Amino acid sequence: MTVLDSIRTHAASRPDAAAIVTAQRGGENATLSYGELIAAMDAAADELREAGVVPGERCGLVARQGPAFIERALGVLAAGACVAPIPDDHKGAVLDAFVRRARLHWLVHEEANFAAEPGPAGGPVDGAGDAEFRALDPAYLRFTSGTTNVRKGVILGHRAIEERVVAANRALAVGPEDRILWLLPMAHHFVVSILLYLRHGATILLPSSSLAQPVLELAGAERATVFYASPYHYHLLGKDASELGLPDVRLAVSTAEGLRAEVAERFAGRFGRPLSQALGIIEVGLPVLNVGHAADKPTALGRPLPDYDVWLRAEDGSPVTESGSPERTGEVCIRGPGLFDAYLDPWLPAPTLLGADGFRTGDQGWFDADGDLHLAGRRTNRINMAGMKFFSEEVEAVIDEMPGVERSRVISRDHPKLGEIPVAEIVAANSETPPSRKELMTWCRERLPGYKIPREFKTVDSLPMTATGKLGRTTP
Repeated sequence: MTVLDSIRTHAASRPDAAAIVTAQRGGENATLSYGELIAAMDAAADELREAGVVPGERCGLVARQGPAFIERALGVLAAGACVAPIPDDHKGAVLDAFVRRARLHWLVHEEANFAAEPGPAGGPVDGAGDAEFRALDPAYLRFTSGTTNVRKGVILGHRAIEERVVAANRALAVGPEDRILWLLPMAHHFVVSILLYLRHGATILLPSSSLAQPVLELAGAERATVFYASPYHYHLLGKDASELGLPDVRLAVSTAEGLRAEVAERFAGRFGRPLSQALGIIEVGLPVLNVGHAADKPTALGRPLPDYDVWLRAEDGSPVTESGSPERTGEVCIRGPGLFDAYLDPWLPAPTLLGADGFRTGDQGWFDADGDLHLAGRRTNRINMAGMKFFSEEVEAVIDEMPGVERSRVISRDHPKLGEIPVAEIVAANSETPPSRKELMTWCRERLPGYKIPREFKTVDSLPMTATGKLGRTTP
């Protein structure tokens, strides 16, 4: 039983039910029923087969956000191929580099009317003529965001997708009555989201823009029950000054990057709904969700979902058993269903990587007394100043709360005596009147121990971001 089988089952029992509703500027919303979605999916699969696509081949998909993206992605899966979503801003040399690295057998591009064109670099990835790759029953290939390290191609088979979607929905509880307002980029978020919603018979609502007014208008007209978005989107919604509300929303999930307290508080104050932060990891799925304490601890990731074992690993490999303090952190490790099947480049089957520890995320975290998980930062973002260790994210959280600061990034710089020192880059809310160094130092001194205060502050026009909306950490 695969996700596609479940979608077909829903379509057979409720062919006229809405699968996707797309807002149209200046006109009525366009509705695609489950019956129409299946017909479009099968037509796309037939086109691929006629072009020569065979099961187990890698098929890149370049398409704009919308129903056509979903139809064609499902079509690739229905043809038995492995879909590799590609952001539609990938063009020229950037697109060519993606095609080569993913060793795509086929490229389906919206600009070419979705015709399947042979990829120029469809050679094997596993050293065995792709026999190992095909044995995984591969369904999905996506490269990690590359926040701090080299981007890795993550491969998920049909079984892994089914397992993680079922496990995630034990907490999300999405069903046919739900109408999910979707704001994230489909090229980066598709499995424990789009596929999950369709697998459980829900309706996906696609606004015409991510700006607050069109989002709220669609949510109200279509009675949205679930929001799935990033902190950036919730920041925009929280600033809305209209009288539009979200009376039908039962769950608002924040993912893609860390949720700041001010964003959560502003959204809750504006709409009377808390934001539930989720830990989404492409290699794992959705193992942690803050449902129980979203109102009083919005920056917590929450408790592990029932099917997952989430634990903290000390430097020596032993478990961190103490709880209740951010001063005692460990690397977040995860065991559970639906873990990834392999890395693509270089080829690395998951069993060679996943041992007794499970998946080692690279994130440092701690559990509070209630059992809620909090992230302290990535191990690669840890700064060691004269033996005093702390995380960039800790300092950024303080600076970002300062009036006049839009966003900050804290990085380390080598120091001949202290080892490393923190330095900060600041994007001002108003570029004409950025906060002064004195003001920034005063703000930090009142809220941070001395060793965590940046030694330098630099005002910049913008900060590097990954394709998935996370703060980029790689420096020249």
